[in-house]
Amino acid sequence: MADKPSYLYAGLAGETGPGRPVDSGLFRLADGSNEWEKLQHGLPEMPAIRALAVHPLKPEIIYAGTQSGPYRSADRGEHWEKVELPDHGLPVWSILFHPHDPDVILVGCENSEIYRSDDAGEHWTRLPVSVRFPDITTGPGANPAKRVLMLDASASEPDHLYGAIEVGGTIRSTDGGEHWENLSHGQYINDDMVDMHGVLASRWRPGTVFSISRAGMWRSTDGGDYWTHVPLEPLNMKGHIYCRDIREVPGNPRHLWIAAGSGFISDLGILLHSRDGGDSWAQVDVGAPVPHTMFKVAFDEHQPSRMSCATNGGEVWTSQDAGESWTPQPPPPGGTQIYSLARG
Repeated sequence: MADKPSYLYAGLAGETGPGRPVDSGLFRLADGSNEWEKLQHGLPEMPAIRALAVHPLKPEIIYAGTQSGPYRSADRGEHWEKVELPDHGLPVWSILFHPHDPDVILVGCENSEIYRSDDAGEHWTRLPVSVRFPDITTGPGANPAKRVLMLDASASEPDHLYGAIEVGGTIRSTDGGEHWENLSHGQYINDDMVDMHGVLASRWRPGTVFSISRAGMWRSTDGGDYWTHVPLEPLNMKGHIYCRDIREVPGNPRHLWIAAGSGFISDLGILLHSRDGGDSWAQVDVGAPVPHTMFKVAFDEHQPSRMSCATNGGEVWTSQDAGESWTPQPPPPGGTQIYSLARG
């Protein structure tokens, strides 16, 4: 495996609210290279890439979420084709290959829309997500888009699906997506809106679920019925840490990583690592100050010691030794707002 090519993919984007700056472009960086390649054949013009996923068994297959739906490549990004969903053409924010069966694929969009394929992307069904969130979870002036920022599924209970909704909370289905419920209760803190950015169903401890937000991290040991706030070092005046991404190490799910910072737009980013399934966390030194919020973490599924992280200010670092040492990479050309990252 070690001599097979490994690529880092980075997507530029931005928020979808009116008047918000949006960068565009999808780029690929080969390990050992310092020059990003622009990937565009078949993609929409000026693609805003907010989600990327590499097939866990076939790294030549990649899905990308654009402002006009998902696209798929079968040759590591050289060529792309639009994935035909029965959707409304909404921006895609999350893509998941099911950990129990990668032929099952889930796509999360704005307005809490989620789509499922059971046959490797050939046919798709819109799942009936009709969750209502309490007013306290949104608050005045909250983003009304209800973006599905992350999806996950239980490897041991395949019908248990989870979604992180910005703004709204964490949602769960226990029947493969036919019915959904709001799990936001217990995720309030300091009267702040429930602005969830990620959810992770532990492969190491079945039944344990982590959710992350603008106000830190929560953990449930009963599949999401009850939550406790995880104490992490606060980084802002509200006493919070802004957590943006959470990932398990492929093949070693006892190791967890979080990309975070002091706020959505900030001059302080950090990378956190847990070696004990989330019981304790330590800040990781990437070799230099992180001048923007750390936004994304990505692993090579076949060579998980190869990992990368990126900020929403354009900084990128790569480690070849499971995070023990880091090398800075050049920023992708054309913008700084890295909203998606993948390896494979």
